[in-house]
Amino acid sequence: MHKERLPYSQSALILGVSSIVTACCCWGLTGIILGAIGLSHANKAIAIHYADPDQYDGINNAQTGKTTSIIGIAVGVLMLLWMIYQLATGDFQMILEEYNNLMEQQI
Repeated sequence: MHKERLPYSQSALILGVSSIVTACCCWGLTGIILGAIGLSHANKAIAIHYADPDQYDGINNAQTGKTTSIIGIAVGVLMLLWMIYQLATGDFQMILEEYNNLMEQQI
């Protein structure tokens, strides 16, 4: 008997990995959003699989997508809090000034 591919499992995995990458690169907010969507897709896929486990294949993608989505959300929250802290204390302005100084030295 040929098993069908589990719906939402591959998208959960892709969104979970993307949430980790964007959480580190895009101030955290994009990672939180992608992680939440990935977590939702993973939960849907796991529920579909447990409703009829003999019909679907690909539960590993859904479980990995759930794990990576949770990690992406956690990293995104930490990055967002760090950015808020930097903006509140004025550290962000200091980092921008140092970056501009380094860029002027390069030219």
